[in-house]
Parts: sequence; C-alpha cells; structure tokens
Amino acid sequence: MDFDLTEHQRRLCDELSAALAEGSTEPPRGGTGPYDRARWSAAAGLGLTGLCLPREHGGGGLDALDTSLCLEAFGEGCTDTGLVFAVGAHLLACGVPIRDFGSEKTRAELLPGLVSGELIAANAMTEDGAGSDLGTLSVTAERDGDHYVLRGEKSFASNAPAADVFVTYAVTDPEAGYLGISAFAVPRELPGVQVSDPFDKMGLAGCPAGRVRFDGVAVPARLLLGHEGQGSAVFTHSMTWERSCLFGGYLGMMNRQLRRCVEHASRRRQFGRAIGSNQAVSHRIAGMKQRLEGARLLLYRAAWLLSRGRADNTAIALAKTAVSDAAIANSLDAIQLFGGSGYLRETGVETDLRDAIPSAIFSGTTEIQRELVARDLGL
Repeated sequence: MDFDLTEHQRRLCDELSAALAEGSTEPPRGGTGPYDRARWSAAAGLGLTGLCLPREHGGGGLDALDTSLCLEAFGEGCTDTGLVFAVGAHLLACGVPIRDFGSEKTRAELLPGLVSGELIAANAMTEDGAGSDLGTLSVTAERDGDHYVLRGEKSFASNAPAADVFVTYAVTDPEAGYLGISAFAVPRELPGVQVSDPFDKMGLAGCPAGRVRFDGVAVPARLLLGHEGQGSAVFTHSMTWERSCLFGGYLGMMNRQLRRCVEHASRRRQFGRAIGSNQAVSHRIAGMKQRLEGARLLLYRAAWLLSRGRADNTAIALAKTAVSDAAIANSLDAIQLFGGSGYLRETGVETDLRDAIPSAIFSGTTEIQRELVARDLGL
C-alpha cells in the first residue's frame, strides 16, 4: 500500500498551484463574487475545464485520481469555491457523459469547446418533483423524425444562466420507469430553450444557477447520449465521476482554511499570549486536521478505484459524506476560532461555511449517500 503521489502527480499539482498563485481566477478585491467569464477563461487556460476529457479534443486525458488532485489544487489556490464547483460540474456532470456516451460526431462538435472554455455546460436533472427520485421526472422527449421534442422544466441547474449547452434527462417511454429515461446534450441556441435569471443563493456565488425550460425544443437525434432509455445509466455514471472528483475542490478549500486558522491562532493574542497556546483552541484545530485527513483518504481511495475501473458505490458514498461533513464542521470551527471577525463578510471566513453547506445537498444528498451505504450492507 503506497500512499505517495507519483512524480507526475506532484509536478501536475505543483505547476497548477504556481499558476493559480498569479490570481487570474480570483474575483476582484478577493473573496467571492458573481460569475465572471474572464475568470472562467483563465481557469480554462490552466486546463481545468478539460482535465479528464480526451487529448484528441484538447483535454488532459487524466484519470479520476489525477483529476481529483488537480481540483484539490484548484480549491486551495482559488478563494472562490463557487468557481471551483462550476468548473467541476461542467467537467464531470456534463463533459464526462458526452465523452463516454456521445456519438463520435457529438464529441467532435462539443468537446473541443468544453475543453477550451468557449462553451460552458450545465447539468439539468433536478425538477420540482424529482431530485433524488429519478423515477418521477416530468420533462418528456417525444421522437419526431430525426429530432426529439423536449417539453417541461428543470428547477435547479448549476451554471444554467451562463451555459451554452445543457446535459439533460427526459422521459421517452413513460411505461418503462427508469428504463424510459434518455439523456441529451441540448445547445442553448435551439428555439424554445428558456433560462431564468440567476437564483439568489446562500453560497457558491461564483456559480450561477437557475431554472431551464424546454418549450417544444426540437433536439437533433444525434445529440442523444447513449441509447434511448439509457439515461439513468448515463446519469449514474456522471455522478460516479462527480462524487469521486469534484469534492477534491473541498479538500483544497479545507487545506486553505486550516492554514489560515493556524496562522490566526499563532498571531492573535489574548491575555498576553497567542490563542493557539490555549488547549481549547489547539485541540479544535487538531480536530479540523483530523477530519480533513480522514476525508482525504476516503476520497483518494474512491478516485483510485474508479481510475482502475473498479468504481465502488460504497467507497464513493462514504467519501462524499466524509468530505461534506468535514467541510461544514471545519467551517463552523473556523468561524468560532476567528470570533467576531469570523462573523464578518469582509474577512471571508464565513464564506467557507456558506459554500460548504450545499456540499451536503448536491450530487446526491448526504441522506441518499448513507442510504446507498446501507443498501450495500444488505439493509
């Protein structure tokens, strides 16, 4: 059992960290801010929008573990976790299913733009009555010659207000249940695609989200991903990659957060000494470190298994839950360590908590992850 990164992996992360230090992905004046196409392009210029996409289309061709490591470096080097999440969702929930289920023509049409950052992708699955329960989708797709006509509305799609293409899921056979769902790559330019204004969200400010409505949208049949009725498998595959890799960004956030807490505890003085010399403070920071390292080991293992073609649902669910729990708990601890200043937006400490909360909701809630583990245990 070898826990060392390879020379290639270390070099990959070091080069990315050095490039991020130049600040091209940072919002103006630090902290977080609304979506900015220039910062998206900067992330694309660092190769982040195409990490695991094929080299023949301009991507990095990385496996799951290397992708997770790069997103961890991104999360540590960029203070806008929303932008990190936006790039991860674009890459993993959209780029991966196009890579693995799109036709050769579809891949050639869409992947170069996704890699270069010219195109931004959004994953449109969630509906008002269907989130964790995929069997209750209401958006329909009816075959009409060489097109599918999509009708219905998705209630929450990250990247939607800025997206150029939507990976979405619709019912093509109402009688077939899970086997009646199909996946599509839908260009925004098609008549009938309607996107709402960005939601006013709690966190992840750098990732706009909104509703997407398909009002009789005629999608060319060539943009079907996989076969008709294969949508559930396509979605499950994309979530396997997203849960194994995107959460590397949260490891990076916690790395940055922990470093800042140690610096603050060493510098801040009360009653004539650094607050870090108080056991109540030092033990809190030690607990933050423990959560981070435990979550990191679980995520690395899940990504390592996926990289070797041995995707393990339990390993992935445990990793996703551990990272989410650690990100929220560590962010609460960070605010407590900083005291009154941690409560102020100007310091940016509370931003991590607002960005951590949704990690327990998207990509399958923490409750769903624990249900997956329980089922694998035979319960």
